[in-house]
Amino acid sequence: MPHVDAGEPAEGSLQGEATLKRVLTARHLVMLGIGAVIGAGIFVLTGTAAAQFAGPALVLSFVMAGLACGLAGLCYAEFAAMLPVSGSAYSYSYATLGEVVAWFVGWNLVLEYLFAASTVAVGWSGYFNELLSMLGTLTGWHFALPPALASAPFTFNDAGHLVTTGTLINLPAIVIVSAISWLVYRGISQSATVNAIIVGIKVIVILLFLAVTFHYIHPAFWHPFVPPNEGGAKFGWSGVVRGATLVFFAYIGFDAVSTAAGEAKNPQRDMPIGILGSLFVCTLLYIAMAATMTGIAPFRMLNTPEPVATALNYVLGTVAAGSTASHVLGTLKVFVVFAALAGLSSVVLVMLMGQPRIFYAMSLDGLLPKALGRVHPKHRTPYVGTVIVGIVAATLAGLFPVDVLGDLVSMGTLLAFATVCIGVLVLRRTRPELPRAFRVPIPWLICPLGAAACLFLFWQAFETRWWLILGWTAIGFLIYGFYGYRNSKLRLNAH
Repeated sequence: MPHVDAGEPAEGSLQGEATLKRVLTARHLVMLGIGAVIGAGIFVLTGTAAAQFAGPALVLSFVMAGLACGLAGLCYAEFAAMLPVSGSAYSYSYATLGEVVAWFVGWNLVLEYLFAASTVAVGWSGYFNELLSMLGTLTGWHFALPPALASAPFTFNDAGHLVTTGTLINLPAIVIVSAISWLVYRGISQSATVNAIIVGIKVIVILLFLAVTFHYIHPAFWHPFVPPNEGGAKFGWSGVVRGATLVFFAYIGFDAVSTAAGEAKNPQRDMPIGILGSLFVCTLLYIAMAATMTGIAPFRMLNTPEPVATALNYVLGTVAAGSTASHVLGTLKVFVVFAALAGLSSVVLVMLMGQPRIFYAMSLDGLLPKALGRVHPKHRTPYVGTVIVGIVAATLAGLFPVDVLGDLVSMGTLLAFATVCIGVLVLRRTRPELPRAFRVPIPWLICPLGAAACLFLFWQAFETRWWLILGWTAIGFLIYGFYGYRNSKLRLNAH
């Protein structure tokens, strides 16, 4: 029988060891969710999803992904209020479906957070170079980095083979991951405060973008709304579904809220508010941005690491140079680039904050080395895991492009979400007496629907990236077999 005591001790453990600090309120948690969700989805992946898969029907891709997330979000809210610990879906699976399933979910969460931080850092690098180009235009100096130092040296071709691009390394991506890792190392309060400021900036700029560009929408760009299929998942309804898989990456922020449960002041009340509140706000903003971006520029032009800036460049090219409209749009572009840099920074921050806390929970259960469960005596953060995650994420960000990393993140996330949906039903049957501050309505319908929606979207990416996800899973179970199984506290306590 799986136990429900997964996770860490409350603040001030009996052994006198340093533990995580409960300082976060419902407002902090909603901000953390928006901080993680509003970023890559709008500023990076909208372009790829529209140009390669969905066209103007990207709006429908966001609706599909949002519905799947909403169903999973209800299940997360029940678990997070019942098990207020730092391990997110890993801890929930540990408590309901047993250790082997928990390891599988935890290993997929590593894929989710680690690769997400790297993916977003690559997008950050694109906007940073755009900022340098703008500074060069204003001053007459050449600031932009050469392509050899600002883009990935490896990519996958259409046949799925790893090929070199001729560049050296994505230097800005490495720098931003390193800087944020240092901030996360310093403490949760500082990280949450910085995140709240960034969230305010980027939401204001997004609303400003929507207001200013509304006058430049050409409904003709929305026709045909679902472009004719060009083979495989390139446009057509199959493209809309494939686009939903890619933009699902954009929604993983509400999952990051649950990794901070061990540091929430009143997790039973605040976790559902943080998860569902951030999900609702972000879905509305995503749909509005997808409609606006495909309405102000031809969707095929948006396949860049900085699609919002690309769309604005197109609009700028249609107005008279030196006109009031030109000045307004030029100023807006500056704001957008700054907001994108700030917004993507906050996503990297929340991802780099979440991953070490999942390692922390897995370490306390004996499945990973004890070092990953160490908490810094002064900063009260899982510092060993933070350093390791920072190094690996910086390496991935420096070497690989957005699209491959984004697909892997989405697949790992979707598997974890599906497991959480199943776990709620299992625990309702096996432990009905447990107090639940929040309960999923109509669980016999919501839970299976959530799991089915997530697995359906997972399959769309799995068809092309199957060898990567199977390889990742195989590596994970080798680690479990050689270390986790032998050192499992659950197994050792049973003997």
